[in-house]
Amino acid sequence: MTSDGEKEWRHRDAEFENDIKSKEELLTKWDNGWECLFRAINDIKEEDFLKTIYIRNQGHSITEAINRQLAHYPYHVGQMVFIGKIICNENWMSLSIPKGNSNTYNTEKFSKEKHKEHFTEEFLKKVNKDE
Repeated sequence: MTSDGEKEWRHRDAEFENDIKSKEELLTKWDNGWECLFRAINDIKEEDFLKTIYIRNQGHSITEAINRQLAHYPYHVGQMVFIGKIICNENWMSLSIPKGNSNTYNTEKFSKEKHKEHFTEEFLKKVNKDE
């Protein structure tokens, strides 16, 4: 919070090199990135909400900086999904409602009573069932 978003130790252009050699290395980098975010969020103190944080010389409140970052992640996740779809082609497994299954999906959903449940619960149930 005391220096601009572009840190001196960061070599941003190198982040775009195609040098990841394995799935394990990719997952380590993925986990390290999320750990960096969560560490930064966990380090926020109440008095920090009064500070201005600069990202490339643009002033942000803490909330604006967090929202900016959180809005940026789906962009990259979308890139990964797009690449995955290209690589897998017809073997791609939809992350939401598979093409052509909207009516079946909605019929199943609306056959249930209204209830309160986090939207990830059904995914987690499926994952645990498949393991």
